[in-house]
Amino acid sequence: MKKILTLVVLFVSCAFYSQNKGILGKWKTIDDETGKAKSIVEIYEKSGKIYGKVIEILDSVHKNDLCKECSGEDTNKPILGITVIKGLSKDGNEYNSGKILDPKNGKLYQCFITLVSNDKLKVRGYIGISLLGRTQYWQRVK
Repeated sequence: MKKILTLVVLFVSCAFYSQNKGILGKWKTIDDETGKAKSIVEIYEKSGKIYGKVIEILDSVHKNDLCKECSGEDTNKPILGITVIKGLSKDGNEYNSGKILDPKNGKLYQCFITLVSNDKLKVRGYIGISLLGRTQYWQRVK
């Protein structure tokens, strides 16, 4: 009887874990213009807000690049380790009301993120209204 109960508990806990991973975790960023993987961003929660930090750069040529065009505290910081998603809040199935940094041009954009599936994340950066922006689809790192 104990074996059956243990198996049931393990099965149920595994089923719940696999169903709802949410947006937290490591994501491979995919450039919307080239279709190439660029980096790994770890999305985490801090003080009830969502942030994302570059933890790996996949292109060896750009591993040591600095955010030369960035302003404020990000000026001339290495892109590796920089926080690119800043202060998103959960709003239903979407995370919004924060910013996303494009280290290529140093600009901050308004942002929203939606989990499309367990392994696919829609990331949209925009100016003013969401019609004026770009969308990337990131893939979960297993």
